[in-house]
Amino acid sequence: MPLKTTTTGRLISFEGSEGSGKSTQIARLAEHFQKIHREVVTTREPGGTEIGEQIRNIIVHNSKGDEMCAETELLLFTAARAQVVREVIAPALMRGAIVLSDRYLDSSTVYQGIGRNLAADPVAQINRFAVGNVMPDLTVVIDVPTEVSLARLKQRASDLPDRMERENVDFYKKIREGYLVLAQGMPERFIVVDGTKTQDTIEKKIWAEVQARLK
Repeated sequence: MPLKTTTTGRLISFEGSEGSGKSTQIARLAEHFQKIHREVVTTREPGGTEIGEQIRNIIVHNSKGDEMCAETELLLFTAARAQVVREVIAPALMRGAIVLSDRYLDSSTVYQGIGRNLAADPVAQINRFAVGNVMPDLTVVIDVPTEVSLARLKQRASDLPDRMERENVDFYKKIREGYLVLAQGMPERFIVVDGTKTQDTIEKKIWAEVQARLK
């Protein structure tokens, strides 16, 4: 059954390598919408629901996580996505809210499809099964060179890096290139922002693009 949305609700997803600064810019964009009195709902993947957060823990913190095969990883990510779409995102869009998601289906296309070398067709089919017709109105890719991404990860708080953050340089290079190719192929939905600029510059760029694209 197709999921229902409205013409006033908007879904904006944020994508990028680890350490690209998505969380910071999501918070800043939320403030812009709140200032013009729009309801804003923020969520993340995997997570955003109680079930999704439990799945997130399995993916990134399970003691046997390094033994997880790529197919299992894909299905876990998309299971969490299916839950957050139906429990959080679709109801918010029905209310006319702005939904800002820290990652969405493009993450599976890039991380599991390109990064893990899974075939594109099954990844796309599983993605669409999980989200139904709830596609992003706009996707913001915050692009940073791989070396910058890895350096930022090292500067994070004393928490141990999770399973995704422990990947090697070659993996992260594939992720960055994957996002850029994806964005180039769908310019009507994607915007790419230089993540090496100051936070204020990135914020202004994103807000300007959002206003121009979504009106």
